Amino acid sequence: MADERPIPNDTNKRETADTKGDQEPVIKIEHLKKSFGSKEVLKDASMVLHEGENLVVLGRSGQGKSVAIKCIAGLLQQDEGTCNVYGQEVKDLSETELRELRKKIGFLFQSAALYDSMTVGENLAFPLTRVLKMTDESEIQKLVEEMLDNVGLKEAIDKMPSDLSGGMRKRIGLARTLIMKPQIMLYDEPTTGLDPITSKEISQLILDMQKKYKTSSIIITHDMLCAKITSDRMLVLNDGSFIAEGTYDELENSDNELVRSFFK
Repeated sequence: MADERPIPNDTNKRETADTKGDQEPVIKIEHLKKSFGSKEVLKDASMVLHEGENLVVLGRSGQGKSVAIKCIAGLLQQDEGTCNVYGQEVKDLSETELRELRKKIGFLFQSAALYDSMTVGENLAFPLTRVLKMTDESEIQKLVEEMLDNVGLKEAIDKMPSDLSGGMRKRIGLARTLIMKPQIMLYDEPTTGLDPITSKEISQLILDMQKKYKTSSIIITHDMLCAKITSDRMLVLNDGSFIAEGTYDELENSDNELVRSFFK
């Protein structure tokens, strides 16, 4: 049952991992602190992400959820504490080392962050040519078509982002991120702004892609249907720290009124 105590690292999911050979977490955050001016956003945040796991993070706006995953990706640097990804302390990495680590991390932004001046196909090809330095046009085309087929939008390859609905843009953003075959996926409000039916479709797609590509994922969301569909485990962030942890059903039946409020 979830409670208000700090979240320990020996979670139920960790016990499962232990039975598979004492696997180290792919991400381990300890006592993370981050301030912007006088505003302390993360105060003492600790969490782990296990291999192959979908971890949903809940929290009210301004609680530091996006800040935490930006520290993981090296887009922000914490003031105190550690942020360890695959055994590497992110803040201590050189620019070259950070670029190599980021090849293993897919980051899906709220807006999908597509390049408006490029077609859908060009958007997907861009990271292949820019980051992986691929030059074989036929191989690039094959990968682009395969990934678009995975998200059900192969026919959109020549469309411009402005021609797409919100749900289609989310699918294309996911396809462009997954085309790099990341080992870790970080989702920042993947269903925000979508109608309930499209939100459910995107949530199911996230789950399907996780199963297909064996990714380990952190999903930040206010969408409880998305949380229910995608989560193996959930954390609640409040006032700069994680205050509760458990499955969807465990948190829904928590004794903590703040935790239960997310399910109303």
